[in-house]
Amino acid sequence: MGTQESYEQGRGTGRRALLGAAVLGAGGAVLGLPGAASADSRHGGGLKGLPVPTIIGHRGASGYRPEHTFGSYQLALDMGADIVEAGDLVPTKDGHLVCRHEPEIGGTTDVADHPEFAGRKTTKVLDGVPTTGWFTEDFTLAELKTLRAIERIPATRQRNTLYNGRWEIPTFEEVLRWQDEQTRKRGKQVWIYPETKHPTYFRKLGLGLEERLATILRRHRKDGRNAPVIVQSFEPTSIQRLNKLVDNPLVVLLSAANTRPWDFVDAGDPRTVADLVTPKGLKEIASYAQGIGPTLDLVIPKDASGNLTKPSTLVADAHAAGLILHPYTMRNENTFLPTNFARGTDPTAYGDAFGAFKAYFATGIDGVFTDNADTGLLAREDFLRR
Repeated sequence: MGTQESYEQGRGTGRRALLGAAVLGAGGAVLGLPGAASADSRHGGGLKGLPVPTIIGHRGASGYRPEHTFGSYQLALDMGADIVEAGDLVPTKDGHLVCRHEPEIGGTTDVADHPEFAGRKTTKVLDGVPTTGWFTEDFTLAELKTLRAIERIPATRQRNTLYNGRWEIPTFEEVLRWQDEQTRKRGKQVWIYPETKHPTYFRKLGLGLEERLATILRRHRKDGRNAPVIVQSFEPTSIQRLNKLVDNPLVVLLSAANTRPWDFVDAGDPRTVADLVTPKGLKEIASYAQGIGPTLDLVIPKDASGNLTKPSTLVADAHAAGLILHPYTMRNENTFLPTNFARGTDPTAYGDAFGAFKAYFATGIDGVFTDNADTGLLAREDFLRR
């Protein structure tokens, strides 16, 4: 083993220890970091000092506020979320990283109401899909700061439209400063969970995300294994690149089993997510990442009617590989819940989210992304005292 290879392996080992990596012993005991939060014996591990299962505020508290705004981030933290997913990171024309769900901002900002930007509307091919709208890489940061956020799914979350126009687009550096401020105010460490969005697409535009992210983390002294910043991506090569740049905990996001990460498509790699969630695929992921963020359907598949079926072996297999699992995304509305947990006929009404949380927690997941952190916290309380 060469010197660099030994160094990288050592870095990965340290990060897995920090995460209280999921390793289930023969007797079913959980091996974790001393002093880590106690966990049910069916669970793997969690982030040091945080409860398991960990409640992650998905894009903040996006069930109640327009996503990726400080209004959403603050509410998630105030509700008690253990981690705030503050930042789907996309670049501006002048190289800044900002927090938006996608580089196309027509659905999440009021850009369409700005006549001065009408000529910026265009169609681009984003990960193989023709997409029409306005894109962050065509705006300077100063221009983006003149826009205001709006609710992304107003038909489902009409009440959230009350807050349209209140908050601007945050930069990632602003998020890091907010994290420090909230940590000081609360007297305990605030964790965040940014994501590199469409990294292959942006690298081809000369706007590589990983190097920019690493530079910002180093500038704020948050690039180490003890830093309260977990970085995630749907593209494994983005995580592999970050593994060489920073010591932060890293997580590979996984979509539906029959899909292929876009970096695989671009490189001609025939593997699908189904290949990545085999014991062999998980072992490979564990060589450069400390966790996976699978879609909930990979944890418990649904039948043709949308009802939950029997849990897969993913949790046990990932834990055996030393990986934690933070699946996505739990939401309260009927339209997002498994059919057997929907209630009534209104797709926008709340269903039995508590029942769905319980079903997923029972599989042994280490945490979950949710738009409704308050619901998740109550569900965890119910689950742990059963």
